[in-house]
Amino acid sequence: MNQPVRTRPEPSRRPLNEAYDTALLDLDGVVYAGGEAIDHAVESLVAARDDGMRLAYVTNNALRTPAAVAEHLTRLGMPAGADDVITSAQAVARLISEQLPQGARVLVIGGEGLRVALRERGLTPVDSADDDPAAVAQGYGGPDLPWARLMEAGYAVARGVPWFASNLDLTIPSGRGIAPGNGAAVEVVRIATGKSPQAAGKPLPPMHRETILRTGARRPLVVGDRLDTDIEGAYAGGVDSLLVLTGVTTPAQLLAAEPGHRPSYVDRDLRGLLTPQPEVEPDGAAGGAAGGFRCGGWTARVENGALVLDGEGDQPLDGLRALCAAAWAEAGDGVSGADAGKALARLGL
Repeated sequence: MNQPVRTRPEPSRRPLNEAYDTALLDLDGVVYAGGEAIDHAVESLVAARDDGMRLAYVTNNALRTPAAVAEHLTRLGMPAGADDVITSAQAVARLISEQLPQGARVLVIGGEGLRVALRERGLTPVDSADDDPAAVAQGYGGPDLPWARLMEAGYAVARGVPWFASNLDLTIPSGRGIAPGNGAAVEVVRIATGKSPQAAGKPLPPMHRETILRTGARRPLVVGDRLDTDIEGAYAGGVDSLLVLTGVTTPAQLLAAEPGHRPSYVDRDLRGLLTPQPEVEPDGAAGGAAGGFRCGGWTARVENGALVLDGEGDQPLDGLRALCAAAWAEAGDGVSGADAGKALARLGL
């Protein structure tokens, strides 16, 4: 789907939880990190739900079942049911089931979430390349995934067995920092075999289709922390997105985003769901749209290859929004190379 090139964050006069019927929320880095709720997540989501917004939790992490994820969310203070959770395991299981007959054997490299999703589609999980599998399904298996499991995948894929991956995220946020994700494990098998899998997770169409089929959302808002999965998936699906800065994306990476990675809105955390979003306007004093932008008490422009931030205010996110507009407008349909270090330092970001 062709989308116009976004050159600045969008405004919203209404709080986002009123402007959209469903929030499609990523989990790791958005709702929790290392299993613990991120600051302001619980109260923000409860308030959005109580005001009538449907909450759907959409994760590329295929390790746990939807029921286990829902139990975790409920324990953190955000009541949820299994039907509120959509995983890349479900998306890849549907993808496999559309290409294999009922009852087909699938070699599972991953956790219980992937096994359950395959059984729900009438497929039979197996554990060895010698079990005559018709496909290999690989998903995140957690920190204790044995190397022997990757060897089983390599043996089967090298023999020509079709290979599917729940997602290709190279990293995953944890309570101790950024850790290798399923995409890193996929690379191990790719290097060993020289082959590539069919993948289902964000930002690819199978995950977007799974989400819409399961939620029935008419005006969804994707909420995520990753430019290359959450925001790109929203862009590819033609839906709006909110980037929160509680996960892997840094402000500097946001300013350098290519067109397909530029969110509709940006906020510090999930409190952004409950507020309007300010307008970013061309700054006439700085030469109009080609010269600069203003948001709140801040103005931003590109000058001599660097982003320059002027003004002051108690809302550093307004300064970041103005910087986004200046950087994205300067880059057009490319990637901004403007130096943002001094400007971000002024904002404490």
